Amino acid sequence: MAHAPDDREAAVLARIRAVPEGFVRAYGDVSPGAPRFAGTVLAHTEEDVPWWRIVRADGSLAKGARQRALLEAEGVPFRGDRVDMRAARIP
Repeated sequence: MAHAPDDREAAVLARIRAVPEGFVRAYGDVSPGAPRFAGTVLAHTEEDVPWWRIVRADGSLAKGARQRALLEAEGVPFRGDRVDMRAARIP
């Protein structure tokens, strides 16, 4: 049986769904004050959300090459190994 998200989880998932193609948000942006909670929600959700658009605050990627390929396909700019947060981040 699928887990029904509580209000806090639902709010995080709604913020993740709202990130448009070609942009990113940091874990702390979608879960203010508790960025690790956003990671936990993403790790356990069975809902279809654009998880690849959520990155660390410094632009580094939690899911490596797979995540980078999805972001590059959407046109997200990089500076070396990290997302260019000045250009791609939606606060």
